[in-house]
Amino acid sequence: MKIAPLFVLFYFTPLLMMSQTILPLYKDSIPNSKPVKGAEEVTENNGIILISKITKPTLTVFLPPKEKANGTAVVICPGGGYSVVAFDYEGTDVAKKFNDMGIAAFVLKYRIPNPETMVDPSIGPLQDAQQAIKIVRESAKQYNINPDKIGIMGFSAGGHLAATEGTHFNKPVIANTSKTSLRPNFMLLIYPVISFTDSLAHMGSRNQLIGKNPSPEKIIEYSNELQITHNTSPTFLVHASDDEAVKVQNSIAFYLALVKNGVPAEMHIYETGGHGFGMKQKNKNESWMERCKNWMQNNGWVK
Repeated sequence: MKIAPLFVLFYFTPLLMMSQTILPLYKDSIPNSKPVKGAEEVTENNGIILISKITKPTLTVFLPPKEKANGTAVVICPGGGYSVVAFDYEGTDVAKKFNDMGIAAFVLKYRIPNPETMVDPSIGPLQDAQQAIKIVRESAKQYNINPDKIGIMGFSAGGHLAATEGTHFNKPVIANTSKTSLRPNFMLLIYPVISFTDSLAHMGSRNQLIGKNPSPEKIIEYSNELQITHNTSPTFLVHASDDEAVKVQNSIAFYLALVKNGVPAEMHIYETGGHGFGMKQKNKNESWMERCKNWMQNNGWVK
């Protein structure tokens, strides 16, 4: 159902109070955009806030208490099949958890690919992810962040976006006259869409990003398990064996390619969980966020 404007204001007011600020991704014109009428829409589904028709991307900043801050930062890309963004469930809720660990978090509200609003829909979300890493790295001093400890995280289709940023950082699709590094220092991929090959693809995400009749070259370009090199960032992966929406083989293929290229990687595959479990796993005795924290501690991103 569509949420009334008053309810939207009521819902987001506590969120805005908790976050330090909301940053527009682009100071001037938004690249690769067409003039469009109409505003984005906020809806609620099973208690999850979904934002659609996004044409003006932003970063929502969550900073830990100064006494807890450890200098690490994460850009979070919520999922939603490249059609919506699960802004709280896979975004702001996770950001608060990172703040508890002393990690600064930046929730990315990226543009929804659409030929009516973009010149090239296939690069729109990637532009926003690259711009997000650029902003955080260039603002590191302002936010008390170590510029060498900036990672990217993504859930489902947001995981595809994060993995694309993490494997295409040497192919900038934004203006970067300052030549700021667009490479994330680490990736956290949660039940991610990885491959656009016919056998593994989540077709809804693929169709939305690169169209229903993509060329073989475009499929390869956005199948991120085929884009890994020895320079790809260390990666932490989480998936469930019984995921019927995004096959677990997506994470497995990415993990195997990381290992083949000598990239540090850790993967946790759970017997049950399905898709889209966020931080709410069915097995209450298990927490992938704790495993993620342990991995980050072992690699020096969390004290």
